[in-house]
Amino acid sequence: MQKLILAFLIFALVACNDKPSSKILSASSGALNNLTVVMPNTMWEGPVGESIREKLAGPINGLPQVEPMFAINQMPDEAFSGFMRKQRTFLKIEQADTAALEIIKDEYARPQTGILVKGPTEEAIINLIKKDSAQIVNTIKETEFTEKVRRISLSLKEDKPLTEAFGITMKFPTAYRYAKEDEDFFWIRKDIPNGDMNITVYEVPYNLIDRDSNTIGSLIKMRDSIGGDNITVSEGMRFITEAAFAPYLSETTIAGRPAYQMNGIWEVKGRYMAGPFVNFTVDDKENDRYLVLEGFVFKPSANKRDNLFELESILRSVKFVDKK
Repeated sequence: MQKLILAFLIFALVACNDKPSSKILSASSGALNNLTVVMPNTMWEGPVGESIREKLAGPINGLPQVEPMFAINQMPDEAFSGFMRKQRTFLKIEQADTAALEIIKDEYARPQTGILVKGPTEEAIINLIKKDSAQIVNTIKETEFTEKVRRISLSLKEDKPLTEAFGITMKFPTAYRYAKEDEDFFWIRKDIPNGDMNITVYEVPYNLIDRDSNTIGSLIKMRDSIGGDNITVSEGMRFITEAAFAPYLSETTIAGRPAYQMNGIWEVKGRYMAGPFVNFTVDDKENDRYLVLEGFVFKPSANKRDNLFELESILRSVKFVDKK
């Protein structure tokens, strides 16, 4: 009997050793768009901290008031332990022989994204932050978009009408409602205190967008024409892009397809109403069209960063499928 027990224990130990090692990690935590920065207090109060605040806590393009890209919570290395290591995103600054940037996934919790920036001198660290700031920002944003969509997915609205009309799926919460379902234009809304959040979906012919000399002009003209015709406002007034505030134009991808991203301010001409919008014009050459996805917020005299972030997360969840 003793020999049998001993043989079983040996077999169990060998079997365990054959399995790849894996850490048991607890769930990460933290508010969306909050970033933990781990670095010495003296460094935070100096030029290194200033460069981090400039690149990561600067104002977001396309909002009517100044709001930071991320809310930053700085702490020294000795405080980064226990529960504090469960933060979903963190940036850690270290001194090392060579300058390097490293992305760390699920080190202390899951899901978690850590960014390690190290260098031999403060100047080297600052130069690395400046050089790779876009990568740092995009890495953090991607983590936060994924987390927001995960939360949204806990209670999803039926998106079959979008599939039937445009051949897409989109994840958005049950708090939204279909306000308009035309053959070629959808308007989806959510009521919030003192305002509302809105999504529009439509398509335009592929040759409508000037992709060379005046792309942003073509996009604004398209937006003002189709949005103005379909967004209901008071008689004699029109939903348009604010002329005094030029939108920011960049290139991105939606569902793996090239897209123009436009961030700007909308207004209702003839009435004191305005707010931020994010617009994606997605290249769908296969179907000879551009798919246009937009989110816009009306929330006067209040911060709108988190509202616009929710809308962008929803729009980035779009996938292309066959029409049913």
